[in-house]
Amino acid sequence: MQGLENAFGMGFVTGLRSLTACAALVGAASLGRTRIGGIPAGPVPCGLALAAAAAEMAGDKMPFAPDRRIPPSFAARLAIGAVAGAALAGRRHGRLGGALAGVAGAVAGTILGRTARGASTRTAADLARGLTEDAVAAGLAVAIVRRAGRRPV
Repeated sequence: MQGLENAFGMGFVTGLRSLTACAALVGAASLGRTRIGGIPAGPVPCGLALAAAAAEMAGDKMPFAPDRRIPPSFAARLAIGAVAGAALAGRRHGRLGGALAGVAGAVAGTILGRTARGASTRTAADLARGLTEDAVAAGLAVAIVRRAGRRPV
């Protein structure tokens, strides 16, 4: 890895879809592409994490879905962003630098995702924006995990 791009990027994914970032981290750990221990790895954790991410994506379209900026949700996104950043940062920047980049990415993803998405989930356009956000989060997560494997960590 070249630096903090992956750490910030996975933090950004966390701001968009927190469980998508978790699923990507489990996948990266299963491929041996993370720098920290404690992240579950293997087919069962991957399957469970993917199911949780899919459920989050479906639940996000419901009218009762909570705002991602409420304190508990926001705090969880910051924590997941920090772990993701520490796990995916290059050696040159260390775990702390990676964690900080992940938190910064989570803040950016949370705010920009909410701004782009809007507050409503009632119209077809709202659904389209939500599905677009899902696709961006999933695509970015896959790209980051692939990129993480290009160079030794």
